[in-house]
Amino acid sequence: MLFGKRKKEPAVQYDKAGKVPVIRSSICTGEQVAGFKDLATGKFQELMLIRDQRDLQDFLRRYQVEEPEIRREW
Repeated sequence: MLFGKRKKEPAVQYDKAGKVPVIRSSICTGEQVAGFKDLATGKFQELMLIRDQRDLQDFLRRYQVEEPEIRREW
């Protein structure tokens, strides 16, 4: 990282038919984690911690997800 500039990371593809984007939020601490949930098994794949709006935008850009597509779980 030279002078605070980051290289653009390529978009990561995911199985849109079998997985849905999910943000899990803790009721107690408010911690949020973004990832994908497998529709067949219900298993959640944790990918990144969401601390602020910038992290959320990074998740949306990296995985080519639109904000209305994201489900929220508590």
